[in-house]
Amino acid sequence: MAKKEEATLTHNDKTYKVAELSVDAQKQLLNVQAAENEIRRLQIQLAIAQTARSAYQQALIDLLPK
Repeated sequence: MAKKEEATLTHNDKTYKVAELSVDAQKQLLNVQAAENEIRRLQIQLAIAQTARSAYQQALIDLLPK
């Protein structure tokens, strides 16, 4: 059976076991992870909007009088 690795956090070249952090520190870690997930989600949304804008711009250019 594979051994399950303990979750760790590395900061300033020091590694901490998440399970050994205080409850408050664990909550803050979850907040950081949630913020990172939201940033990734927003980056994807931005890429979608930029792609759509480019398509709309090209459609407009194609419709301009020659």
